[in-house]
Amino acid sequence: ALYADLGHFGRKPIRLAWFALVLPALTLNYLGQGALVLENPQALSNPFFFMVSPASLPFLVGLATIATVIAAQAVITGAFSMAQSAAHLGLMPRVAVRHTSESQTGQIYVPAVNWLLMLGVLALVLSFGTSEALASAYGIAVTGAMLVDTILFVIFIRCGWNASWLIVLLIGLPLAVIETTFLASNMGKIFDGGYVPVLIAAMIALSMVSWWRGTQNAEAAEARQLVSMQSFAESLLRSSVIEVPGTAFFLTPYPSVVPPAFLHNLKHNKVMHANNVILKVETLRIPVVAEEDRVELTPLNARFCTLTLRFGFMESPNVSRALGPARRAGLKFDVMTSTFFLGRRRIVPLSRRGWRRLTDRVFIAMLPFAADPSDYFHLPRDRVVELGSRMSM
Repeated sequence: ALYADLGHFGRKPIRLAWFALVLPALTLNYLGQGALVLENPQALSNPFFFMVSPASLPFLVGLATIATVIAAQAVITGAFSMAQSAAHLGLMPRVAVRHTSESQTGQIYVPAVNWLLMLGVLALVLSFGTSEALASAYGIAVTGAMLVDTILFVIFIRCGWNASWLIVLLIGLPLAVIETTFLASNMGKIFDGGYVPVLIAAMIALSMVSWWRGTQNAEAAEARQLVSMQSFAESLLRSSVIEVPGTAFFLTPYPSVVPPAFLHNLKHNKVMHANNVILKVETLRIPVVAEEDRVELTPLNARFCTLTLRFGFMESPNVSRALGPARRAGLKFDVMTSTFFLGRRRIVPLSRRGWRRLTDRVFIAMLPFAADPSDYFHLPRDRVVELGSRMSM
């Protein structure tokens, strides 16, 4: 529960709470339970509550209830942060995020995740009925999560700290052996409800792989069909296309090629704005981007420029707010005469078989659940124009 709140409070408060309070309390608690069981084996059924006298039992039940609520809240907020980070990294659809604090960017509320958690908890409680019936699912979930944490930690010390393989093996191998043993001992309960966390994890993994693969394929297909932005911008200067006053922002993941929304606008409306900004919103694999690295403005010619706005995966991609630093970097525009053009894709699946067919179908099924781009990027609603296109993949 503590580490689930890491993005909300930071490392220092978490470390202080862990070493000053939680770790000593847990150590005393577990040692006390062990001593009680050694002295009175009958207490094995519930050593935690048998540690106190019957008169103190209501207080301990109340304390355990409060601790459960706090832990559940930490897991919920941790799920919010993970959903936001996964969306920013392109592993899940964009989700609507509400910020609950003006000073802490990590304090967020994600309605979709909150409802999914509620429905999931209700389904588990109603299907299992009792906490004893949940024990099999809980055991596999906990031991599986421990093993996954160890694997991620090994990857981190190898890739993040550049530790040698000897150090990696000395640290990771003992932990992996112990946790694999725990997980293997719980696998016998797989048919007694232990399949539930495995099934949930498989569904989440399939969704993430499908979304990442689908977005990569869709963007690559668009990039193959488009032309160079630099050469196209130069040719438009010599063309007779009608120019209208104002600034047009075209959101695209590939600023080096002409955005589909620009081509559709030129094809159907047969006009071009006096100033055109090819805008890319980039999410980096760091929590927060320094303000001096937020904006990159590259002029192409008198009518075109590319603008890259960078955000960390823990940040909300607020384009409207980031345009302030862009203005200071030299971008000239008036919000009241600006238009934000968004491209909306309609994916038509190709006739495929096997794994690719499955991931394509899952990706297409997830598309309607993605948050509206104008809300996700915090664009002014009355200045947004969406142009659709049909794509086969």
